[in-house]
Amino acid sequence: MGRVDKLMTLRTLKISVFVLCLVPLSILLWDIYTANLGANPVEALLHRTGSWTLRFLVIVLAVTPIKRVSGWTWPLRLRRMLGLFAFFYACLHFLVYTLLDLQLDWSHVGADIVKRPYITVGFTALVLLLPLAVTSTNKMMRRLGRRWKKLHRLVYLIAVLGVVHFYWLVKADVREPLIYAGIVSALLGFRLLHYLRGRAPAPRLATNKSLPTDGG
Repeated sequence: MGRVDKLMTLRTLKISVFVLCLVPLSILLWDIYTANLGANPVEALLHRTGSWTLRFLVIVLAVTPIKRVSGWTWPLRLRRMLGLFAFFYACLHFLVYTLLDLQLDWSHVGADIVKRPYITVGFTALVLLLPLAVTSTNKMMRRLGRRWKKLHRLVYLIAVLGVVHFYWLVKADVREPLIYAGIVSALLGFRLLHYLRGRAPAPRLATNKSLPTDGG
């Protein structure tokens, strides 16, 4: 396959994934239009936008393990887009909370962030996502150099905070947040294991000085 063909294939893949990433939003907008959000529409919107934020974070964390296990490199080309969609759905989640739930009562928003731990954790995750979104361009990658990779490792912490936010939010049935906790733990554990293997010293060849030499 020539270089032009590869570029066209990658472009087609990116467009396809971009459209797929907009499907949850399209379904959400359709359900709003058809009044199909149940008895508590605001709660439904909060749950859906928050769940899709977590899902995209999980997908972003899964990219590197998939590459290492399968040898495929194309998922790496999609990671930036997937991360931006995680930020997009997180912003929608926060917008629903501030605009529809609290009706832009910023004093109430501030009090919630300070006094309610699950809001504090969720807001912290959103704030940490912001610099990752801002520095997602090629220009910022070149400007930051090695610091860019260190900065974007914040996604590990953000995913954990997202799971904690969801777990503390749920009052009774915690099965769904626990599923996310298990997936995130497995993905982070895979990365930790790979890191530890990379730091392990190479085994030295054993030598036996007691063996006689040819000139002995």
